[in-house]
Amino acid sequence: MAMTYTDPLTTRYATKPMLENFSEEHRMVLWRKLWVALAESEKELGLNITDEQIAQMKAHIDDINFDVARAREKVVRHDVMAYVYAYGQQCPAAMPIIHLGATSCFVTDNSDAIIYHDGLVMLRKKVINVIAALAKFAEKYAGLPTLGFTHLQPAQLVTVGKRAGLWIQDLMLDLENLDYVIENTRLRGAKGTTGTQASFLQLFDGDHEKVKKLDEMVVEKMGFKSKFALSGQTYTRKYDYNILSVLSQIAQSAYKFGNDIRLLQNMKEIEEPFEKSQIGSSAMAYKRNPMRSERICSLARYALSLPVNAAVTAGTQWLERTLDDSANRRLVMAQTFLSLDAILELYLNVADGLVVYEKTIRKHIMAELPFMSTEVILMECVKAGGDRQELHELIREHSMDAARVVKEQGGDNDLIGRIKADPAFAAIKDRIDGLLAPENFIGRAKEQTLEYLRDEVKPMLEKNRDCLGATSHISV
Repeated sequence: MAMTYTDPLTTRYATKPMLENFSEEHRMVLWRKLWVALAESEKELGLNITDEQIAQMKAHIDDINFDVARAREKVVRHDVMAYVYAYGQQCPAAMPIIHLGATSCFVTDNSDAIIYHDGLVMLRKKVINVIAALAKFAEKYAGLPTLGFTHLQPAQLVTVGKRAGLWIQDLMLDLENLDYVIENTRLRGAKGTTGTQASFLQLFDGDHEKVKKLDEMVVEKMGFKSKFALSGQTYTRKYDYNILSVLSQIAQSAYKFGNDIRLLQNMKEIEEPFEKSQIGSSAMAYKRNPMRSERICSLARYALSLPVNAAVTAGTQWLERTLDDSANRRLVMAQTFLSLDAILELYLNVADGLVVYEKTIRKHIMAELPFMSTEVILMECVKAGGDRQELHELIREHSMDAARVVKEQGGDNDLIGRIKADPAFAAIKDRIDGLLAPENFIGRAKEQTLEYLRDEVKPMLEKNRDCLGATSHISV
């Protein structure tokens, strides 16, 4: 194993259920289920297919003879025909009717659409559980003031819970788009070689209604309702781009969260979970690196790059089809799903174990709040009979002096002490400390957060309560 390249998504990051969903065995089982659905539908519509043939096919859906198929593919250089041959070796009576009237994309495209649908459903559950974890966090800290930042410079106060609400809102938007894609899953159906259904029309002696019914029956037997009305040899590759686009959106949300946690951990305000025996650095034993958030960002950056590949594939499909999509899609589609699977496992782990250092947060607030409070102090002095222009100039001068102490001398912000010592502010001197309570500077952040959780997030979680309760599984 050490002398062979292995995919880190497979060996380190993605979970077993998602790996199984994209496994070769699962794909081949779907191929055989599609062949059975096709044969059953053709029989029900009047073709000379026997119960014995179908029974043989059903008996060998799950025991894939990979060795036979792989040996055959080396001879014929065609994966679908190799697996038709291998299936026929196990079902000799059915060999003449396996894949009857179909093209390779009957099994490849229909199975792909099913695999992607199931993968999206798996990711949907993870998104909902991340939202649930963040909702608990947001509710707990809805009213805890913290410095807001614009341009990464201290700005008006927000709350820790309100910031988490922004993370949730991103995921809620992603969930809307994810649900749309899931609910509008389409199979290719039974369309024939170039999508004209000519082979099926010949099988049914020109009966258009039976050919149309066959298309519908196969899709229904596979558990779906919708199909593409038209196809070339393949379903439109824009469909793949639509899928990867919604996965990209989830990755964007996770990337934003991961970056925010990395910044906050640098400030020692909020930390991701850190295990008792975890090593932060091989050289610096004291370090507590945000490695899970960094991995979220690392994987998200990769996932974000992949929809562009799908877009190029969609735009370069010549006429009814060209095969340069095949090898590309084997890589890009699975890799994007596996990346998001790993990202959401990490996201849930971090969101469920965030550590908040309230005293550090307050310390940072109080270092900046004097500057932010000057407008309030100015207004209160004017209300007590002071001259606004004169007071404004005094505050400006005191602010510049205090800033020099902080920046040039490395001292603490002494702006409030300077204002208290200035006789011009004597009328409100005893009230200044009360004016500096951080809770006075958060606006409706607490109310906004609690209202959003109540009106939008909790109803969604209640509606999807059967999806809740998942735990994260991180191998490294």
